[in-house]
Amino acid sequence: MSGISKVGVTAASSVIRVLLVDDSAVARGMVARALQGNASFSVVGSISNGQMAVDFVSRNPVDVIVLDLEMPVMDGLTAIPKLLEKAPHAKIIVVSALTTSGADVSLKCLRAGALDVIAKPSSVAGGSAATFAQDLIERISALGQTHRPRSATLGSAKPTVSATTTSVVKPAHSDAPNLRRPSTLMPDVIAIGSSTGGPQALFSMLGDLKKIGTPRQPIVITQHMPATFTAILATHISNLTGFQAAEGKTGDLLTPGRIYIAPGDFHMLFEKKPGGVSIVLNEGPKENFCRPAVDPMFRSLVDIYGGKVLAVVLTGMGSDGAKGSAAVADKGGTVIAQDETSSVVWGMPGATAKIGACSFILPLDQIASSVSRLAGK
Repeated sequence: MSGISKVGVTAASSVIRVLLVDDSAVARGMVARALQGNASFSVVGSISNGQMAVDFVSRNPVDVIVLDLEMPVMDGLTAIPKLLEKAPHAKIIVVSALTTSGADVSLKCLRAGALDVIAKPSSVAGGSAATFAQDLIERISALGQTHRPRSATLGSAKPTVSATTTSVVKPAHSDAPNLRRPSTLMPDVIAIGSSTGGPQALFSMLGDLKKIGTPRQPIVITQHMPATFTAILATHISNLTGFQAAEGKTGDLLTPGRIYIAPGDFHMLFEKKPGGVSIVLNEGPKENFCRPAVDPMFRSLVDIYGGKVLAVVLTGMGSDGAKGSAAVADKGGTVIAQDETSSVVWGMPGATAKIGACSFILPLDQIASSVSRLAGK
């Protein structure tokens, strides 16, 4: 069949089966070569449009789909719900151009069921291609792991939280984290960190929070995303949740009830001024291989607010946010981590739980009510 090739469709159960969908044979070849050098992956198909992908997954098992947006016959956005109907357990990573229109469609793809977005390299040769390939491998590995049976882990031992915010009953399991008592102080700011799966989690949590009532505190968010994408994320949050959300800008004063999102490629820090607390964007070194990163945002808030910080760490790969959460907790603030079952990738919240910084480890659908209660609604 023209535009489709199959490689190693019968893969061992421990191998992540990857389907490549892109109308560029050169782009598919670049990704295939990068993956085929790793025994953890099997490229089970290389396909040139969305309709072929839908036909393929209806006949073949696939764990991760790397999906281009712009293709003939059927584009990526149209294909996503059809792919998930045929292969509901497949994890979809969208490959997007770094343009405003590309970012907007990418966010729509995330709302449609894709779990991550990666920016296309500016060329298929040189350093940008190598960086793209390595980044893609890490994301496929993180998402692909979720199809494998897992032994009992920290996340499977859920803490039981009392009806009030001043008492936490630790789970009886020996591998459960040590939970800290939540702060008795009213927070002055709500800070959220997220990565893989984060946009969907933010839409859900913030939508639930808005239904309960706009909190009196400003909300600051670091979501791992490239430039251009974060401005579109802010627009989608505003449209979907009813909050007033925007990228943070240097000099912006934090205003109660508004959401400020760290712009792609900038750390979002803060400083105290006579008129209030303002944002300071920073192009300093990456932390945890990220910019923006959650840890510097959390640390900067602790320097200003002390124990009056309510921090939330949502789904994401890596460990960004864990050390910053420890700084929040050590100053007497409260930290909530999303639990493993509801996380797309339990990297960031898992690291935060394991470091012993949390007062609560909660399913996504319970986080908004807990935030509202702790914030004084």
